[in-house]
Amino acid sequence: MKNLILIRHAKSSWKAPLQDIDRPLDQRGMKDAHLVSLNIRDFIPKTYLLWSSIAKRAVDTAGIFAQNILYPIQDIVYKEDLYTFDEKHLEKCIKSCDNTIDSLIIFGHNPAITNFVNKFGTVLIDNVPTCGFVSLQFDTDYWEKIEKAKTKKIIVPKDLK
Repeated sequence: MKNLILIRHAKSSWKAPLQDIDRPLDQRGMKDAHLVSLNIRDFIPKTYLLWSSIAKRAVDTAGIFAQNILYPIQDIVYKEDLYTFDEKHLEKCIKSCDNTIDSLIIFGHNPAITNFVNKFGTVLIDNVPTCGFVSLQFDTDYWEKIEKAKTKKIIVPKDLK
């Protein structure tokens, strides 16, 4: 059994003229990241690996979550391959996970996350919003063989306010 949690980065700021990869979280994004991360403890596995896109908004979101779920920040794995908006690239990255890891949490981007969730999950989602949390469970022991998953939990900031 493989467990995958996909979390879209929190709301980012468009105020400064920065490259896309360098955009930080805005105030709402920081609040939402704290709100969601403080409400997921019952839905995360006991042991897991945490991966994040290298984009600043994803790195910052992952850092807030790590702090609130007591995951060592220094253990977050930052992957350039996760800075993608394409679900096929996201799928390839996920399938590269070592099979000794049973549970993986990923911080990434749309539309890759929404499209991945709709391809593999049992619940159709129009759009995974910023800071949206989707938990999937695959009935396989091999990441490279993931196919259909059961959607276990969806949490979005709007539902917690």
